[in-house]
Amino acid sequence: MSIESLKCKECGTAYELGAYYVCENCFGPLEVAYDFSGFDPVEAKRRIQAGSQGIWRYADFLPFEGRPNDPLEPGLTPLVRADRLAERLGLEAEIWIKNDAANPTHSFKDRVVAVAVAKAQELGFKTVACASTGNLANAVAAHAAAAGLDSYVFVPANLEEQKLLATGVYGTNLVGVRGNYDDVNRLCIQLAESRPWAFVNVNLRPYYAEGSKTLAYETVEQLGWELPDRVVCPIASGSLFTKVGRGFQEWLDLGLVTGSQPVFNGAQAEGCSPVATAFAEGWDVCKPQKPDTIAKSLAIGDPADGPYAIEHARKTGGGVDSVTDAEIREGIKLLAETTGIFTETAGGVTVGVLRKLAERGEIAGGERVVVYITGEGLKTLDATRDTFQMHEIDPDLESFEVEFRQEVAA
Repeated sequence: MSIESLKCKECGTAYELGAYYVCENCFGPLEVAYDFSGFDPVEAKRRIQAGSQGIWRYADFLPFEGRPNDPLEPGLTPLVRADRLAERLGLEAEIWIKNDAANPTHSFKDRVVAVAVAKAQELGFKTVACASTGNLANAVAAHAAAAGLDSYVFVPANLEEQKLLATGVYGTNLVGVRGNYDDVNRLCIQLAESRPWAFVNVNLRPYYAEGSKTLAYETVEQLGWELPDRVVCPIASGSLFTKVGRGFQEWLDLGLVTGSQPVFNGAQAEGCSPVATAFAEGWDVCKPQKPDTIAKSLAIGDPADGPYAIEHARKTGGGVDSVTDAEIREGIKLLAETTGIFTETAGGVTVGVLRKLAERGEIAGGERVVVYITGEGLKTLDATRDTFQMHEIDPDLESFEVEFRQEVAA
């Protein structure tokens, strides 16, 4: 097994393994191509199970010839069976929550950044950077600090305070841009052309995106080397959605697992839903939208991988839905009350779409459904404001009994 080249997803043109991300011939996106000739699934499974307790146990399927030295190795996050959530939704299906908030900076972005930073070091870069809606900023700042690299993190200036604090603490150069994520991303594309920096989600994007495949690998391994029947996954740029699909497909093609690709359901916030809109309208491309939602980590109005996400949802017999801000808050609360998992707004979007699928009767009894929770609720605390009440009493028994008379009587 080895890395073969970078290859254009549209025209197939191959490029050497460098800091490239767009095809010079057709401007299509580049992705990593591998040579799996002589692959032995039995030996590969042995190597995985003998590997580290994180994403580098899957190093044979990532863009490196060996296992990188990574002091903040993410991965092997919990896969939790959520029977009480299924019951609340009236489902007779197996619902599993893949809780990626358990990563070092509390989101799935640790996976993609770990891969990108390792590749940046391999290619000789001394500075890493990114355009971010928050979680990526946290991860880039932390992994750069651990690796001893300089970093620049560009975010919308109105980002949630919790995410700003959890980025600046690592000593990064934190840059707030007066605009939305798409404005930030355009600036970073320009900077990537003029600075000798490794922008993890621009000129290193082909490698960075590969980290998302590890969510699929872990899901298979944690389900006893079996595939789920359906996944529900948030969509921002569309990269996570499509790369999880690629991860499942790689292991199917290589004989590490049997069955068929799961049904893929994508989740977006109604206030920024270019992929859900395109899917509903039957379009093959996404029309850009101006974000207006509490789910800022998903607020990408012009998603780079949107068309591929639409294609993947259709191909697997799934779909892409959106939910309102009110439904996002309800989703956060529902997940917390039934599983003890506190998710950020992106997870509220995902649970909100799971609820829609349940209400429409699209999830059959006996289905095994994996729901991807990509970030920690402490990152978006404001979303939970006014969703519960605190009972205030005097420090005596009588005051408690007066306040809770109905509950105690019951």
